[in-house]
Amino acid sequence: MIKSLNDLKPDESGIVYEIKGGHGLINRLNSLGIRTGKKITKVSSMLLHGPVTIQVDRTKVAIGFGMAGNIFIEVDEQT
Repeated sequence: MIKSLNDLKPDESGIVYEIKGGHGLINRLNSLGIRTGKKITKVSSMLLHGPVTIQVDRTKVAIGFGMAGNIFIEVDEQT
């Protein structure tokens, strides 16, 4: 099942399936270790379109709500 990162629940994880956006967004996410094929886990999100905290490898990263909406995840079925 493919979901936007914003639609994931805390502790839900999956593989980055697609990133929709321009070169600037893709380069910024690449520098944070977020790229197609990477496994990520949503740690938490704030209310009212606040930042979304995710874990990539062993690193926790906070990204904006708008950025998170452009990242699509193939969700692990076990979770």
